[in-house]
Amino acid sequence: MCSARKTGKVLVVDDYGPNLRGLGQLLERADYTVFSATNGHEALDIVRRERPDLVLLDVLMPGPSGVDVCAHLKRDPETCLTPVVLISGAQDRNTVIAGLDAGADDYLTKPIDPEELYTRVRSLMRLKRVTDDLDSAETLFLTLGRIIEARDPYTEGHCERLAEYATALGRSLSLSMDDLDALYRGAFLHDVGKIAIPDRILLKKGKLTKKEYALMKQHPSIGDALCATVRSLDRVRPIVRHHHERIDGRGYPDGLSGDRVPLLAQIVSVVDVFDALTTDRPYRPALPVERTYRMLSDEARGGWCPVGLVEAFIEVHSTLCQRERAVAV
Repeated sequence: MCSARKTGKVLVVDDYGPNLRGLGQLLERADYTVFSATNGHEALDIVRRERPDLVLLDVLMPGPSGVDVCAHLKRDPETCLTPVVLISGAQDRNTVIAGLDAGADDYLTKPIDPEELYTRVRSLMRLKRVTDDLDSAETLFLTLGRIIEARDPYTEGHCERLAEYATALGRSLSLSMDDLDALYRGAFLHDVGKIAIPDRILLKKGKLTKKEYALMKQHPSIGDALCATVRSLDRVRPIVRHHHERIDGRGYPDGLSGDRVPLLAQIVSVVDVFDALTTDRPYRPALPVERTYRMLSDEARGGWCPVGLVEAFIEVHSTLCQRERAVAV
C-alpha cells in the first residue's frame, strides 16, 4: 500500500477489454494504483471521484472519444493540470494534431512498448508532483488572503465580491483567460501584505497619523515580496504591488503614471474602492450604489484611473444587479 501511494494513481480508459487489462497489469506491476474505464462518461466520473495523477486515454471509443474527454479535462479548472496521454493504433497525423490541440501532454502508439510506457508515465508523474507542490503553495497564499480579511469583521466576503467584480469587468474588456485568472487570484491576494500591518493600525476607527499611514502604505510592496516566493504568482504580483497607483502619478508605492500602471491593477483598484464604499465600516455606514458610481467617476476625472474603465465597471455592475433582482423575483 505504501509504495502504491508513493508511486501514484493512474486511470486507464479503453473500450477493448484485453488492452484495458494489459495496460492495467503493466502499471500495477510498477506499483501504480490503477483505475479502469471503458468509455468517456465513465472516465469523467472516475476522474471527479478519484482524482488520478495521470490519465491514459484510448482515442477511438464509443461515445465521447479520447480527444473529447481530453478536451473536457483540460477545460475544467479542477482537472486542467492532470497529465493526459492519448493512445491510438492509427498512424494518423490528423489524430495526433487533434489530440495535442485538445491539450494532451503526450501520445503513445499501439502496440505499447512497456519500457516506453514506464518512461513516459514516470516523467509525467514527476511533472504532476511539481505542479501539485506549486498549487499547494498558491493555495496557502490564497488562504492568507482570507485570513487577512477575517481580521476585520467589516470586510467579510470582500475577496469573493472583488473576484466576481474584477473577472466580470475583465470579460467585458475581452481580456484573455490568463488575465481573468490573474484577476481572480489578485482579488484574494491584493492586500496580502497587510499581514505585516499591526491590528492597532489596520483596525483603527479614527484617522491614521502620518507615521501610521506611512506604515500602511508599505503593504503593497510587502505583498509583492511575499508573492515573489511563488513562481506561479508572477502574473498576480503587478496587481498586488500596484493596486494603489494612480495614472496621475500620485499613488504608491512606486508613483507610476499613465500606461505604466498595469491594467489588471487598475481593474482591482476600481472594484476594491467600490466594494469598500458600498459596505459598512466602523467609521461610516455603506454608501448608496448610485452615489458611489458618481464618486468613482469624479475620482477618475481627477486623475485616479481612466474614466472609460469606471464607466465600463458601472455598466458591468448594473447588469449584475439586474440579474440578481431578476433571480430574486
